Amino acid sequence: MTSERGQATVELIAAIPLLLIAGAIALQLLLTGYALTLADGAAEAGALALAGGRPAKSAAEGSLPSWAGDRAEIAVRGGEVTVRLVPPSLLTAVADRLAVTSSSFARPAGR
Repeated sequence: MTSERGQATVELIAAIPLLLIAGAIALQLLLTGYALTLADGAAEAGALALAGGRPAKSAAEGSLPSWAGDRAEIAVRGGEVTVRLVPPSLLTAVADRLAVTSSSFARPAGR
């Protein structure tokens, strides 16, 4: 009976790193999905501003939370607003590879 308890304890201790890794991967996937949602909203805000005759880049920047503003690249070409956003990550090398991009299009005002 005691050897079974000892074995269960050893198995539990061995499984903890795997559970931590699985949790970190799940968290990273959630953060990447959230970054994509933010990029979508920023691109749409920029396109709507462009359609209304306002500056698209500042509208897109203004729709992002402060932490995302430093991680975002916003480009306006014609009627297309593209937002590239690097999600937060536990490992910075991974964050660049998980960058998300979203685009939205609107006809500029007066055209």
